[in-house]
Amino acid sequence: MTINGRPAVAATGIAGAVAVLAAGCGIGGTGVLSAGESDTTMTITPATGTRAVKPDAVIEVKASGGKLAKVTVQGNKGSAVTGRLTGGHKTWRSTRTMTPGATYTVTAQAKSGGKLRTVTSAFTTLTPAQTLSITDVTPNLPGEKVGVGMPIILQFDRPVADKAAVEKVLHVSPDKPVEGAWRWIGSQEVVYRTKTYWQPHQTVRFRADLAGVNAGGGVYGAADAAATMNVGAAQITTGDIGGHHMTVTRDGRKLRTIPFSAGNGETREFTTTSGVHLLMDKGNPVTMTSPGRQPGDPGYYQEVVDNAVRFSNSGEYVHSAPWSVGSQGSANVSHGCLNVSPANAEWFYGIAQRGDVLNLTGTDRQVEWDNGWSFWQLPFAKWKEGGALG
Repeated sequence: MTINGRPAVAATGIAGAVAVLAAGCGIGGTGVLSAGESDTTMTITPATGTRAVKPDAVIEVKASGGKLAKVTVQGNKGSAVTGRLTGGHKTWRSTRTMTPGATYTVTAQAKSGGKLRTVTSAFTTLTPAQTLSITDVTPNLPGEKVGVGMPIILQFDRPVADKAAVEKVLHVSPDKPVEGAWRWIGSQEVVYRTKTYWQPHQTVRFRADLAGVNAGGGVYGAADAAATMNVGAAQITTGDIGGHHMTVTRDGRKLRTIPFSAGNGETREFTTTSGVHLLMDKGNPVTMTSPGRQPGDPGYYQEVVDNAVRFSNSGEYVHSAPWSVGSQGSANVSHGCLNVSPANAEWFYGIAQRGDVLNLTGTDRQVEWDNGWSFWQLPFAKWKEGGALG
């Protein structure tokens, strides 16, 4: 999934305009008459020549003595400004925010008695001292297919003061609809998770109508963002840590049962976490060191492993461990990872998709919901409580 900018030229029609909520107030004035001979009077707000218009202000066109036939808004940069006709085609109002630091031209046409009149207004929007941008959308690897548990994770370039205003303009549109919700992780990260897993083999589209949104504290959204996520097969792995085996399925069909050796449980640190994990990334090779220990400390280790697939932020991987093959399937001897044979590690590494589900049971150490991408550890009702829109 990659970030893509929205079109720079903004245009709207009449009845077919897409409605997007916007807030703010207009700046009064009358537009400039450019052509026409009807008796219709039209007023455009903001008036031509107005400067430093707030990006969340509403563009309004009013007609008397006739009906509005067409309204277009053209900007020199940023996102399309849409609008809606009301009052029997007497009034047109914009329905979304504008890009900061942009120049806009509004052209309005009205008819009366078969005659057409055209009025225009050109103005500029405020260039704020600070803007808000989305700096990363995860997943974001070109051509990537992800698993059915994959969240959408957004990172912003500064803390968001008005989270509700920003969350309101974030839109997720899967080909196969499913309920989902955003949850804020601090002030610069927000995560979208579904109530149930995505249906496999589909496209999910993300859109942020962020340009011009008042994010609080004098900060306005700098630009829109859009991205596409491709969901692949439903690859779900279940494993019993006490039973030393995990079974991998794809779209409901069993692919392989793999013996493993999990954490030895001598300490909490060396106990493999139970719960619903997601595969996060993979590397070949990966250098692993003991967390919180320095060379010379008791229990310190540094090991280079092959075909490693990460499933938490606390150092847990499925990886190749030729040294523990004799224990795999019968005893837990690792420092917390799932040790598997070189052949099984290479196979699992080859099929692993970010966002694949790994559900482990059998220990008293539950993975925390915010440890890596273990968001499925929260019931959906609890997950939604972390959103800004109630």
